Amino acid sequence: MSYRLRGSSIVNIECVALSKLGFFHNSRQLPSPFLCLPSFFSPLIPFFLSAVVFPRVWCRSQNNKTKMDKEEDRHLSKFTVINDPVSLNHKIAAIRSAGPSKLQVIADFDATLTRYWINGQRGQSSHGLLQQGNPEFDAKRRALVQYYHPLEFSPTIPVEEKTKLMEEWWGKTHGLLIEGGLTYDAIKNSVANANIAFRDGVVELFEFLEERDVPVLIFSAGLADIIEEVLRQKVHRSFTNIKIVSNRMVFDDCGCLVSFKGKLIHSLNKNEHALDMAAPLHDQLGDIDGPVTDNASVKQRTNVLLLGMTTLRGILRATAMPLTLFT
Repeated sequence: MSYRLRGSSIVNIECVALSKLGFFHNSRQLPSPFLCLPSFFSPLIPFFLSAVVFPRVWCRSQNNKTKMDKEEDRHLSKFTVINDPVSLNHKIAAIRSAGPSKLQVIADFDATLTRYWINGQRGQSSHGLLQQGNPEFDAKRRALVQYYHPLEFSPTIPVEEKTKLMEEWWGKTHGLLIEGGLTYDAIKNSVANANIAFRDGVVELFEFLEERDVPVLIFSAGLADIIEEVLRQKVHRSFTNIKIVSNRMVFDDCGCLVSFKGKLIHSLNKNEHALDMAAPLHDQLGDIDGPVTDNASVKQRTNVLLLGMTTLRGILRATAMPLTLFT
C-alpha cells in the first residue's frame, strides 16, 4: 500500500510508474535478463518488475499529493535498483521455461490494481466508495471507520486482539449495509460517482492473460459485487479468466441486500481465507458454486505471480502445494 510517512521527507510511491507498459521505450533500457524473453512474456515485464524486482521504490517527496500524483507519471529509471540480479534471473528463467500454461496470477485489488492517488486525491476502496443512499447509515459506517481504522494500524495491539477488532468492524459494517436497505442500484450509482480507477496497464494485462488462458485470482477484503461493478463500468467488459474471492452479497428479487455469503473476509484474515476459498479453483475456474470449466487445469499451474499479496507468500509456502512463488 502506498503511504506518506508523517514527519518524513520520504514517500513510498507504489510501482505504478514501473507498471506502465510503455515504461521501457527501447531494448537498451531493459535490464539484461529481459533481452531474450519469448514474445508471450514481454507484456508481463512491467508487472513482474513491480511484483518481484521493485517491492519498494523511494523518491524525494513533493509538498502535496498533486505533485506526488504527477511523480507517478515520470520516468523513474534512475531510481531503479535490483537487489538480487541472480535471483531475478532464476525467476525469469523459470517463467520463460514453463511458459504461460504453468502460470497463474494472484492479485490484491484496492490500491494494487487500482490507483492510490487520483488527481491529487486518495483513490477510494471498494468499501469506501459505497453510498447506501441512506444518510443515517452512511454516517454510522463512517463513524466505524473513524474508530476502527486507527486500531487496524496500531503497533501496540496484539495481533490476536486486533483480529477480533477487525471481525467486529467488518461484521458491524455488513450489518449496517443490510439494516440500511442497501440496493444493487445504490452500488451502481456509487461506482459511477466514485473516485476509483485502474492503474495504467492493468486492463491490457488482463486482456493479455485472458488471450493466453492464464487465470487471475483477485483476493480482497472488500466487496466482490462492487469490484465486479467497477470492472463493468470502468472496463466495460468481463474476463473469463478472472475469479474474485471477496465478501459476496446476496440480494432478493427486488435487488435489496439480505445477507452475505460465505466466510467474512477482513484485512487481517484475507490471505488465510483466500487460500481456503481458492482451493476449489485448483480443480475448476469460475464461480465456486457454478459449473466446472476447464482452463488448462489451474492446479497444474505451479508458477504463481503475486501482486500485492506479500503475506500470502508465507501461507502458500507452508502448504503442500508444489508452487513456485514470484513476489
